[in-house]
Amino acid sequence: MQDAIVIIPTYNESENIEVILTAVFSQYNEVHVLVVDDNSPDQTAQKVEALQATYGERLFLIKRSGKLGLGTAYIEGFKWCLSRHYEFIFEMDADFSHNPKDLKLLYEACKHQHADVAVGSRYIKGVNVVNWPLSRVLLSYGASLYVRLITGMSVLDPTAGFVCYKRSVLESIDLNAIRFIGYAFQIEMKYTAYKKNFNIKEIPIIFTDRLHGVSKLNKGIIKEAILGVIKMRLKTILGTS
Repeated sequence: MQDAIVIIPTYNESENIEVILTAVFSQYNEVHVLVVDDNSPDQTAQKVEALQATYGERLFLIKRSGKLGLGTAYIEGFKWCLSRHYEFIFEMDADFSHNPKDLKLLYEACKHQHADVAVGSRYIKGVNVVNWPLSRVLLSYGASLYVRLITGMSVLDPTAGFVCYKRSVLESIDLNAIRFIGYAFQIEMKYTAYKKNFNIKEIPIIFTDRLHGVSKLNKGIIKEAILGVIKMRLKTILGTS
């Protein structure tokens, strides 16, 4: 995986960041990681800076001015990676909801199994979620059904945040035109790739809820996703996107 980089967006992940980085680098000596931190008050960025002395040119950091949102963090990360040599660019959470061991599965799908986008899916084999309350499972699974109904995509887990993109996919997308900043960003990226006829392959994973830190999900993010899906579909129907 020497041609791969993992983007990890952070906001108040000081309890998780050192452990997740250690886990990723211990699994894959050659992979690189880019942390995009939104000026975390808990000193997440400072922990990453300290770890750069250990990991050298494998660990990079973008420090942003404030809490600007998941979508803009990934867009900034994508642009940074595309300005360099990476062929496979990952999205991954800092809180161990995504198992670092599964990075290889997504990589293999894109490298050897003709996937343009590999999605770590919670729903490809039933519901593979650990430590979520039933209400959260129903919300997530219901959102996936809603997205498929509105957009026509066959992706079973369109809100998934554990993804590998081939460089060619991101190069084909006008990243400045991506508008959503919460979890709707994940849907918008997959829908954009779907409209461009890229091959999106889902890989079954087990998603485990965070043990440390606080979830970033709130009512505003949910509202953005509900309304955003309709807006995306209308733009496609009207030919304005």
